[in-house]
Amino acid sequence: MKKFKTESQKVLNIMINSIYTNKDIFLRELISNASDALDKLAYQSLTDGSGLDRSTLEIKISADKQTRTLVISDNGIGMGKEELENNLGTIAKSGSEAFKQGLDSGDVEIIGQFGVGFYSAFMVADKVQVLSQKADKAYLWSSSGAEGYEITEAPAATRGTVVTLTLKQDDEEDYSKYLDEYTLRSLIKKYSDYVRYPIMLLCEHTHTHEDGAEHTEKQYEKVNSMVPLWKKNKKDITAEQYDEFYKENFFDYEKPLKVIHTSAEGAVEYKALLYVPSHAPYNFYNKSYEKGLKLYTNGVLITDKCADLLPDCYSFVRGIVDCQLSLNISRETIQQNRQLKLIAANLEKKITAELADMLANDREKYLTFWQQFGLQLKFGVYDGWGAKKDQLKDLLMFYSLQQQKYVTLKEYVQAEGCGDAIYYAAGATVESVKNLPQVAKAREKGADVLCFTDDVDEFAVKMLEKYADKPFRSVSDANSEQAEENADLSAFIKQALGDEVAKVKCCKNAAEYPVCLTTEGELSIEMEKVLNAMPNGGKVSAAKVLEINVNHPVYAKLTQLLEKDKEQLKTAAEVLYQQARIIEGLPVDNAARLADLVARFIAKAE
Repeated sequence: MKKFKTESQKVLNIMINSIYTNKDIFLRELISNASDALDKLAYQSLTDGSGLDRSTLEIKISADKQTRTLVISDNGIGMGKEELENNLGTIAKSGSEAFKQGLDSGDVEIIGQFGVGFYSAFMVADKVQVLSQKADKAYLWSSSGAEGYEITEAPAATRGTVVTLTLKQDDEEDYSKYLDEYTLRSLIKKYSDYVRYPIMLLCEHTHTHEDGAEHTEKQYEKVNSMVPLWKKNKKDITAEQYDEFYKENFFDYEKPLKVIHTSAEGAVEYKALLYVPSHAPYNFYNKSYEKGLKLYTNGVLITDKCADLLPDCYSFVRGIVDCQLSLNISRETIQQNRQLKLIAANLEKKITAELADMLANDREKYLTFWQQFGLQLKFGVYDGWGAKKDQLKDLLMFYSLQQQKYVTLKEYVQAEGCGDAIYYAAGATVESVKNLPQVAKAREKGADVLCFTDDVDEFAVKMLEKYADKPFRSVSDANSEQAEENADLSAFIKQALGDEVAKVKCCKNAAEYPVCLTTEGELSIEMEKVLNAMPNGGKVSAAKVLEINVNHPVYAKLTQLLEKDKEQLKTAAEVLYQQARIIEGLPVDNAARLADLVARFIAKAE
């Protein structure tokens, strides 16, 4: 028995218990090692002129439930005794990395880098045996863990390597599942589906003869797809193939709205296949949703959701990126590096351009997208103190009361009759916005009004500040024409209402509404509602202005009460203020008191 050439007990325990968090990874690592062995043989055949038939190269996997053994074999380059000693007897020494360093060219793609992936086998196995033949001699490397290993000469057979795992007994963990055909097939499809060589799995089929007798047959079947869709030429891929790939890989029942197939070469190299879904997942707008793209390296899945490849504003995008990146030692996560950031930046620009193209050339499809994911773009404008506002502003849409449809900001300012500002009103629905007194006043003056029906809308335009040099202006801003001769009435009602309002104004408004609430300052009434609805949030209050419409019959009644019955005027002022709150969708301070005031006011009416 030979000892490992490092502090074996400590290092191997770290390899098994700390580096890998998911036991399923062991199969990916062993398949990747087999793929590397095949790559090395293929490259060697090019240099020595041996004329290797690459179509014969393959990886085989078989399981035996009776002996609890799992076998992964390849007909690749194989290892001699010295290589077994160096590569498997020295933990964290990578034969693949040494092979790459010995090449004159960097064109050969080898997956292995760190030399630790092989030891992940000990997460699931009590004993690991490696039978390998490179030339005319074969050797067997055998180990039961940190105690050490043995290398013995074995009968010569054929070139390649056979790794045999004797699985641990089931205790707290279910190790027997790795002997199940369905589990093995699933793990191969998940992690190694795009390895460039056939992965042949020994499968068992039961046939029933005409006489009713059952016959069991075992045969190897190719499990992996080998050539990923994103590596094919776009002109050779049909729309149906793109759609089917999306449905199968991202478990959606509907085809996507948009397919983005892109690649880059030069300073950063990658291939990407991205999709814009046609509908939002059920949990998209809550904390349980995880953004991210699948990340592959040489056909091997590194992570299911690489969040760093997508900004939050495009978290709805799903897809795959295949590239060469610096990985951490376990290959379960990637290191933060400049290359990753460059890829993410390129993808963000591409997504922005494709959404703009959809908006320009397929309006109906973009409207479908907007209904599902428009809210996310608005959050993107507001997030990060408006860091992405210039990128997203031309993708935004709002419902126009004048044009009676969703329009972009560019379409709003280019429409006939656009004034000196972009006017908007906030409310729960388009209908509720239409019925606001302030909207009637603005439309009476010929202004188009955009409907802000999402909580984030006003916060987003605060970040934008303006578009095409036109500022955003709420129709609820207190800028109405004031009738100066009514200063006494305004002052009395202000005193009666106290701190409930910041100001009272008598204004020339549309005749349908006796009163309305507007605001002064940066905080609007809708923003007050949003902030006060937040859990654990402090209560805030907008600076409210009560506007009394001098064109409404109620105004004449109020002026009479100012002269004849100031106590009754106080009651009227409170009733009208609560009425204005109701119109704005604000809660009534005291419903019982309001009902009593109305009843008393009616009883005293002439």
